[in-house]
Amino acid sequence: MNYCSHCGARVSLKVPPGDNFPRHVCDHCGTIHYQNPKVVVGALATWDDKILMCKRAIEPRYGCWTLPAGFMENNETCGEAAIRETTEEAGARIALGPMFTFVDLPHISQIHIIYRARLLDLDFQPGEESLEATLMSEEQIPWDEIAFRSVSYTLKAFFEDRRRGLFDLHTTSLSIPLPDTYR
Repeated sequence: MNYCSHCGARVSLKVPPGDNFPRHVCDHCGTIHYQNPKVVVGALATWDDKILMCKRAIEPRYGCWTLPAGFMENNETCGEAAIRETTEEAGARIALGPMFTFVDLPHISQIHIIYRARLLDLDFQPGEESLEATLMSEEQIPWDEIAFRSVSYTLKAFFEDRRRGLFDLHTTSLSIPLPDTYR
């Protein structure tokens, strides 16, 4: 950041009084510009024994498979974001279930939240950010082509929980830095 979004003057990176982190502070008006983690929210939507998967039509990880998910918008709940992203990426209507995974990714300043969900019908199609939207059984999951580690973590937890007949909330931190193509 070079300029203040409030007044347009130059900013400096410094620790403001009473804080303990370097922040971009406007040299003219004193506005402190906080940068916080981004929240990615999505849904693991099922129909019978299959999961709705999307093949990415955008970077990062173009052509790889993921669950319908994306960045949360201002003024929406996590659940609303999961429903919106599922509609945008897969054209699917869902009944949202409980939060299923909460994954910290501190090396890219993100939090990924995935809800369990149930497809309401089979009338879905890929959105602008997806090359394909399809239902996959556990045996059909292309594990070597999964776009993000948080999605692999979520899928593995789901299949394990389904086998034991009890679904829990799963949390983890995936803090090992990844190549830029995973961000």
